[in-house]
Amino acid sequence: MIGRKRRRPVAIQTLIGEGTRLEGDLCFTGGAHIDGTVNGGVTSGRDWNAFLSVSEKGCVEGNIRVPHLALSGTVRGDVFVGDKAEFGATAKVIGNVHYQLIEIAAGAEINGKLIHEVPKEQHQPDRESEPEVTDSKVKPILRSATTSVRDR
Repeated sequence: MIGRKRRRPVAIQTLIGEGTRLEGDLCFTGGAHIDGTVNGGVTSGRDWNAFLSVSEKGCVEGNIRVPHLALSGTVRGDVFVGDKAEFGATAKVIGNVHYQLIEIAAGAEINGKLIHEVPKEQHQPDRESEPEVTDSKVKPILRSATTSVRDR
Protein backbone atom coordinates (compact mmCIF):
# COMPACT_ATOMS: atom_id res chain seq x y z
CA MET A 1 0.00 0.00 0.00
CA ILE A 2 1.11 3.52 -0.65
CA GLY A 3 2.14 5.41 2.48
CA ARG A 4 2.32 2.35 4.77
CA LYS A 5 5.61 0.78 5.74
CA ARG A 6 5.74 -2.94 5.19
CA ARG A 7 6.16 -4.88 8.41
CA ARG A 8 9.27 -6.99 8.69
CA PRO A 9 8.55 -10.68 9.23
CA VAL A 10 8.75 -11.70 12.89
CA ALA A 11 10.41 -14.98 13.81
CA ILE A 12 8.04 -17.49 15.42
CA GLN A 13 9.28 -17.94 18.99
CA THR A 14 6.14 -19.48 20.50
CA LEU A 15 4.42 -22.49 18.97
CA ILE A 16 1.31 -24.30 20.19
CA GLY A 17 1.36 -27.47 18.10
CA GLU A 18 -1.53 -29.46 16.69
CA GLY A 19 -3.07 -31.71 19.35
CA THR A 20 -1.81 -29.45 22.17
CA ARG A 21 -4.31 -27.83 24.53
CA LEU A 22 -3.14 -24.93 26.70
CA GLU A 23 -5.33 -24.20 29.74
CA GLY A 24 -4.77 -20.59 30.83
CA ASP A 25 -3.61 -17.31 29.33
CA LEU A 26 -0.77 -17.07 26.83
CA CYS A 27 1.44 -13.97 26.91
CA PHE A 28 4.20 -13.89 24.28
CA THR A 29 6.75 -11.61 22.63
CA GLY A 30 7.89 -11.68 19.03
CA GLY A 31 5.95 -14.16 16.93
CA ALA A 32 3.50 -16.85 17.98
CA HIS A 33 1.73 -19.54 15.97
CA ILE A 34 -1.20 -21.63 17.15
CA ASP A 35 -2.08 -24.98 15.56
CA GLY A 36 -3.66 -26.38 18.74
CA THR A 37 -6.16 -24.98 21.26
CA VAL A 38 -5.70 -22.19 23.80
CA ASN A 39 -8.39 -22.10 26.46
CA GLY A 40 -7.68 -18.58 27.75
CA GLY A 41 -6.64 -15.16 26.55
CA VAL A 42 -3.77 -14.51 24.16
CA THR A 43 -1.81 -11.27 24.45
CA SER A 44 1.52 -9.86 23.35
CA GLY A 45 1.96 -7.66 26.40
CA ARG A 46 3.74 -4.45 25.43
CA ASP A 47 5.50 -5.82 22.34
CA TRP A 48 4.17 -3.52 19.58
CA ASN A 49 5.88 -5.59 16.86
CA ALA A 50 4.41 -8.92 17.97
CA PHE A 51 2.59 -11.10 15.45
CA LEU A 52 0.08 -13.88 16.10
CA SER A 53 -0.98 -16.42 13.52
CA VAL A 54 -3.69 -19.00 14.08
CA SER A 55 -3.90 -21.77 11.49
CA GLU A 56 -7.13 -23.35 10.22
CA LYS A 57 -6.55 -26.12 12.81
CA GLY A 58 -6.00 -23.59 15.62
CA CYS A 59 -8.61 -22.44 18.14
CA VAL A 60 -8.57 -19.74 20.82
CA GLU A 61 -11.30 -19.83 23.46
CA GLY A 62 -10.75 -16.40 24.97
CA ASN A 63 -9.91 -12.83 24.02
CA ILE A 64 -6.99 -11.94 21.76
CA ARG A 65 -5.08 -8.65 22.18
CA VAL A 66 -2.18 -8.24 19.71
CA PRO A 67 -0.82 -5.60 17.30
CA HIS A 68 -0.74 -7.91 14.23
CA LEU A 69 -2.95 -10.93 13.57
CA ALA A 70 -3.30 -13.48 10.77
CA LEU A 71 -6.30 -15.69 11.52
CA SER A 72 -7.37 -18.78 9.60
CA GLY A 73 -8.77 -20.71 12.57
CA THR A 74 -11.48 -20.12 15.19
CA VAL A 75 -11.74 -17.56 18.00
CA ARG A 76 -14.49 -17.67 20.62
CA GLY A 77 -13.99 -14.28 22.24
CA ASP A 78 -13.29 -10.66 21.39
CA VAL A 79 -10.35 -9.72 19.20
CA PHE A 80 -8.38 -6.48 19.71
CA VAL A 81 -5.80 -5.75 17.01
CA GLY A 82 -3.64 -2.65 17.42
CA ASP A 83 -2.50 -2.42 13.80
CA LYS A 84 -3.49 -4.93 11.11
CA ALA A 85 -5.84 -7.90 11.21
CA GLU A 86 -5.91 -10.43 8.35
CA PHE A 87 -8.74 -12.95 8.21
CA GLY A 88 -8.26 -15.91 5.87
CA ALA A 89 -11.04 -17.76 4.06
CA THR A 90 -11.38 -20.32 6.88
CA ALA A 91 -11.33 -17.78 9.75
CA LYS A 92 -14.23 -17.79 12.20
CA VAL A 93 -14.74 -15.28 15.03
CA ILE A 94 -17.55 -15.56 17.55
CA GLY A 95 -17.17 -12.17 19.19
CA ASN A 96 -16.41 -8.55 18.38
CA VAL A 97 -13.38 -7.44 16.38
CA HIS A 98 -11.64 -4.14 17.23
CA TYR A 99 -9.15 -3.11 14.54
CA GLN A 100 -7.32 -0.24 12.84
CA LEU A 101 -6.69 -1.93 9.49
CA ILE A 102 -8.48 -5.09 8.38
CA GLU A 103 -8.31 -7.53 5.48
CA ILE A 104 -11.06 -10.15 5.14
CA ALA A 105 -10.94 -12.97 2.60
CA ALA A 106 -14.11 -14.33 1.01
CA GLY A 107 -15.47 -17.13 3.20
CA ALA A 108 -14.34 -15.71 6.55
CA GLU A 109 -17.06 -15.56 9.25
CA ILE A 110 -17.33 -12.85 11.89
CA ASN A 111 -20.29 -13.34 14.23
CA GLY A 112 -20.08 -10.06 16.13
CA LYS A 113 -19.40 -6.39 15.56
CA LEU A 114 -16.57 -4.89 13.54
CA ILE A 115 -15.36 -1.86 15.51
CA HIS A 116 -12.86 0.48 13.89
CA GLU A 117 -10.42 1.99 16.39
CA VAL A 118 -8.75 5.33 15.65
CA PRO A 119 -4.96 5.28 16.12
CA LYS A 120 -3.86 6.97 19.35
CA GLU A 121 -1.99 9.68 17.41
CA GLN A 122 -5.31 10.84 15.93
CA HIS A 123 -6.91 11.12 19.38
CA GLN A 124 -4.46 13.83 20.39
CA PRO A 125 -5.37 17.34 19.20
CA ASP A 126 -2.72 19.25 17.28
CA ARG A 127 -1.41 21.52 20.05
CA GLU A 128 1.38 22.99 17.91
CA SER A 129 -1.12 24.92 15.81
CA GLU A 130 -2.96 26.34 18.83
CA PRO A 131 -1.95 29.81 20.06
CA GLU A 132 0.25 29.92 23.13
CA VAL A 133 -1.14 31.91 26.06
CA THR A 134 1.32 34.08 27.94
CA ASP A 135 -1.17 36.13 29.99
CA SER A 136 -3.14 34.10 32.54
CA LYS A 137 -6.18 36.42 32.12
CA VAL A 138 -6.45 35.66 28.40
CA LYS A 139 -8.23 32.48 27.40
CA PRO A 140 -7.51 31.22 23.89
CA ILE A 141 -10.38 30.38 21.55
CA LEU A 142 -9.73 26.98 20.05
CA ARG A 143 -10.34 26.61 16.34
CA SER A 144 -12.71 23.72 16.87
CA ALA A 145 -14.90 25.97 19.04
CA THR A 146 -15.10 28.85 16.56
CA THR A 147 -17.74 29.27 13.89
CA SER A 148 -17.58 31.19 10.68
CA VAL A 149 -20.23 33.38 9.15
CA ARG A 150 -21.10 30.53 6.77
CA ASP A 151 -21.87 28.18 9.71
CA ARG A 152 -24.61 30.46 11.09
